[in-house]
Amino acid sequence: MIVTAYPVATAPGSDILAMKVEKSEKFKAWHRWLIVATCALAVAFCPVPEGIKRESWILLAIFLATIVGSIARPVPAGAMVLIGVAALPIFGALSIGDALKGYADPVVWLVLIAFFLARGMIKTGLGRRIALLFVRAIGHTTLGLGYALAFTDGVLSSVVPSNGARNGGIVMPIARSVAETYDSTPEENPEKLGTFLMNLLYQCDVIFCATFLTGQASNIIIARFAQQTAGIEITYARWFVGAIVPALISLAVVPLLIYRFFPPGIKHTPAAAQLASEELEKMGAMSRHETLMLLTFIATAALWMTKGWLHNLDTTVVALIGLVGLLVSKVLNWEDLIQEKAAWEVFIWYGGLVNMAGALGETGLTKLFAERAAGLTTGWQWSAALAVLVFVYFYSHYAFASITAHVTAMFIPFLTVSLTAGAPAGLAVLLLAYFSNLNASITHYGTTSGAVYFGTGYVRQGNWWTIGFLASIANILIWTVFGLVWWKILGWW
Repeated sequence: MIVTAYPVATAPGSDILAMKVEKSEKFKAWHRWLIVATCALAVAFCPVPEGIKRESWILLAIFLATIVGSIARPVPAGAMVLIGVAALPIFGALSIGDALKGYADPVVWLVLIAFFLARGMIKTGLGRRIALLFVRAIGHTTLGLGYALAFTDGVLSSVVPSNGARNGGIVMPIARSVAETYDSTPEENPEKLGTFLMNLLYQCDVIFCATFLTGQASNIIIARFAQQTAGIEITYARWFVGAIVPALISLAVVPLLIYRFFPPGIKHTPAAAQLASEELEKMGAMSRHETLMLLTFIATAALWMTKGWLHNLDTTVVALIGLVGLLVSKVLNWEDLIQEKAAWEVFIWYGGLVNMAGALGETGLTKLFAERAAGLTTGWQWSAALAVLVFVYFYSHYAFASITAHVTAMFIPFLTVSLTAGAPAGLAVLLLAYFSNLNASITHYGTTSGAVYFGTGYVRQGNWWTIGFLASIANILIWTVFGLVWWKILGWW
């Protein structure tokens, strides 16, 4: 009870204040549950379309309510998904075996294991060492410092799908320390250095999210949806090769836009490189555990990149091999895995949502939606229809506080409608896949790392959203011009 945190003796009227706070929070929770229940009931009691089973319609109601609940959050998102999974057999939408089979999906386990690899990067200090090496090498200017920290995120994103762990556990603490070295704090002189760094690092993180299949956790789910809906396999190498050209251009253009129109108060940061050198000296030579973590990091990325060329090991098997190596060598122990709460929450979240989305795809509802929606673009050229669809898909992320929620709710329907309109499957898949990441640039809640950087207090919301909108325009232009040309050269559409 919140009231127990405010004993009567502490201050006059404090118990009354506590009771008001508690009632307010209860009201908010009740209000959020009402939104979820209304959504579920509104769908459940609508007339069932011809050719669709009642069980499938109930499945749709539970799925949509789960997505809405993940946004409204009357309870944490993982708990909301677990409630949705429990509702499936209770209301007869799926059997208990079918409702739980998502937790046996290799893709879900791949995401879980990748979070454990992120734990190893932080625990051993390897991620921090990589960041300091970059800062020492190119951190003598403000722009160079920003790129040094961003490149750290980029290197880690080649294996670590948790952009929250990469940025919150490694990159942001170093960025904040450097900013404070130059007397730039959230309270005093934030625009001297801190504001610029937080904006730049977040916008670069969004680009790196789109660059690698492991850029953020939902990309692996996107690859699964693309296979299920369009029959297109997106391997680790295919994702990276498709992204590398537009990503490099975005990484060159977006930071320069921020530097030009929202410049930092200082242009040179020699103290940053000096600080990095001092910290590296304190760290000393690489430890045995750091070396083993580095070898695991390199081997895992190499095996993912060469799947289908040098071997046929499943990506999840590769991740398991890496994790087993870390456990056997005692770089990680069992307690490390048990205590990784974020990993287990994602496991519950993904196992439930991926299974629901897959089950919906088998009901015929997605096809029915595509046929109805395609009527809105009847007579259009496929290029015009695709342009409108991806534009709407991109900016609809204003309504989502999670890439996962956005992808699970909208990726399959928008891809299906695009294909029905006649768009080349390869082109539609790539645009929606990469835009699923790039659209996180527009708000401070677009993806997990947004909360990491915005939470430092260096950036005002208006400034954040302005930069996010400008970056979104730049990214859309770059990826739809240079991206389309590059994918055409590759013969992918």
